[in-house]
Amino acid sequence: MLAGLQTKSIVRRTLGKLALTLFAAATAFAAPGQAQAEDITMWSWRQEDKAAYAKLIAAFRKHHPDINVKFEAFEAANYNTVLSTALAGGTGPDVVQVRAYGTLGVGKPDYLVPLDKTMVPEFANFPDSAIAAETMRADGKLYAVPFASQTMLIIYNKELFEKAGVTPPNTWDELVAVSKTLKEKGINPFGNGTATAWQNETIVGALLSSLIGRQFEQDVLAGKADFTDARFVGALARLNEIKEYFAPNFSGVDYAASQQFFAAGRAAMFAGGSFEIANFLRQNPKLKLGLFASPVAKAGDERLVALFYDGGYAINAASKKRDAALKFLRFLGTPEFGTAFSNELQNISPIKGVVFENPLLKEVATLNQSAMSYIMLVNFRYQEPTGSVLLQAGVQKMLAGKATPAEVGAEVTKGIATYYAPFKK
Repeated sequence: MLAGLQTKSIVRRTLGKLALTLFAAATAFAAPGQAQAEDITMWSWRQEDKAAYAKLIAAFRKHHPDINVKFEAFEAANYNTVLSTALAGGTGPDVVQVRAYGTLGVGKPDYLVPLDKTMVPEFANFPDSAIAAETMRADGKLYAVPFASQTMLIIYNKELFEKAGVTPPNTWDELVAVSKTLKEKGINPFGNGTATAWQNETIVGALLSSLIGRQFEQDVLAGKADFTDARFVGALARLNEIKEYFAPNFSGVDYAASQQFFAAGRAAMFAGGSFEIANFLRQNPKLKLGLFASPVAKAGDERLVALFYDGGYAINAASKKRDAALKFLRFLGTPEFGTAFSNELQNISPIKGVVFENPLLKEVATLNQSAMSYIMLVNFRYQEPTGSVLLQAGVQKMLAGKATPAEVGAEVTKGIATYYAPFKK
């Protein structure tokens, strides 16, 4: 009996050792991507980009099969709150898609890992203005790899222009003449409405940049001018004169309705951003679109678009997978990624060496060579009341006939003066 028990015990031990040996062998010969892959998460506010990011992440995994990236997107309007709450609680994703300028939409620098060119050599692939956009105003440190620039310009329907016998204008007077002709031909000149507050800022950037001028922006930043300046107020006055060519009953037309109005071929022009291109073509693939920059006051003046950077990719300071997250960030700064990003999402990557397939994106990239800042977002969106909120509200009132251009300029200056020293006179 005792001998039988000893024999069974030996058999069990032997089988146990054999099982451990087989497990060890299986682990040793497994592919690295299967057995050792590390999972990291990335949060974004761009739910519409989910399919495109699946392709972009697959491209990253060709270089790093040992890292899995899980893309999670939240409703854009709630994203900053969801993200800030998670970061404040020491949780959240490993890679964070952040906004640009001021606080990057996360509130405090402590929540993100500071970056530099030793950690991310790919920063050399970006223009200085893109790098500056992902620098936190509170401490002047860089926290994110930029992902896109946006350009404020006028998009037009080529078929409606041809039908009316007009061509893209160069000067403001030509824009007025083109608008008048379109209206006389029974074509709505502009699809824009003003019921959505932020759309009023895009209208200013798209239509008035060449009238306002780079020198005005430089003078404001140098403390030599404020928004009561004749260059700014005069540009608002020209906008006020052209409102009769906006969408019918424009003060009650919100952003979504404006987009649909233009996409349906019911208006010839739309003052907005380069980010509209993909949306318009998604709504109506038959549209034949063209682009032009803000018209100048007189021939020979510098013609400009207004440009801003849309955000970046950062690393959560609470992440326990920084090395993997950093490898992903470095990939997001390569021309390979920038080219795929632009062609998948029809957005302009600021990375040098990007090749655009879409001819419209090539046109935008060309227009970007003569750009000024989308002035309020870039320079005055870091404290309350932001320059954007002040301008949006002021222009909305002006176009509704409830404020003069001079009053708008004065209100904007008064609001910004609460935190901007050069205006405290």
